[in-house]
Amino acid sequence: MSRTAAAAATMTLALWGLTSVVQAQTPAQSPSPAAAAPARKPADAATRASYDRADALSRSVFWSNEQQINPMDPVAGVRMAQALREMGQFDQAAETAQNVLTVQPANVDAMLEVGRAHIARGQAFYGIAALEQARAAAPRDWRPLSLLGVAYQQVRRPDDAKAAWTEALRLSPDNPDVLTNAAIARMGEGDAASAEILLRRAAAQPGATLKVRQNLALSLGLQGKTAEAEAILRRDLPPEAADANLRWLAERTAAGAAPAPAASAETAGSPRTWSSVQGG
Repeated sequence: MSRTAAAAATMTLALWGLTSVVQAQTPAQSPSPAAAAPARKPADAATRASYDRADALSRSVFWSNEQQINPMDPVAGVRMAQALREMGQFDQAAETAQNVLTVQPANVDAMLEVGRAHIARGQAFYGIAALEQARAAAPRDWRPLSLLGVAYQQVRRPDDAKAAWTEALRLSPDNPDVLTNAAIARMGEGDAASAEILLRRAAAQPGATLKVRQNLALSLGLQGKTAEAEAILRRDLPPEAADANLRWLAERTAAGAAPAPAASAETAGSPRTWSSVQGG
């Protein structure tokens, strides 16, 4: 090899080596923007807990973000389903809760949300299997039984509904949610007097809510006990809401029609009787 060729070869090797070094160093010196961006992390426990007090829309946005961070997060899935149900998006709520069961087949809270969503959309039949599964998975939990009572009643299985509520009350005596659900079923059958007895028991409990008292007022008004019904309404509601509900009661009693069941403590959606009664 001539000296000129040898020199050229040496220079080529040197340049090749230099190029390799530069190429090897380039990724470390100039990271891509995607690699530099920090990974999003789920909210901490305190932040999550704070959203329990937020309205349904705010909760739906928050839990949607949490699901985007971790689509396999069952807590986010259940909370998202609950928020959707409270917003009246029943089909999406049922689907979201069902997706949680794909990740965690034994998640009782997801089973309950499936049942609640189908009950709320008026298709309780499709939620019964999930609720019965929840009852089997948590035999000491009153919630599946309370919801099963509502579902059975909706699909015209009143004996099964009463048995479910009886068992729920055995597990949780004088539970206002269970008593309210059973009372609403009685009102739906046109038996406001029996409903009143159950609702008075429910209203006497420390955990009784506004919905319980409003259903009690409904049962009283349907029996013509207008003065007591009005007293309850005036204590709990603004004047215009109380007036609207009293007008509704007057129209129903004048027509002699049996009421459609009010929204219960275990369901959600648009009220079927008056504007103050809402599911939770």
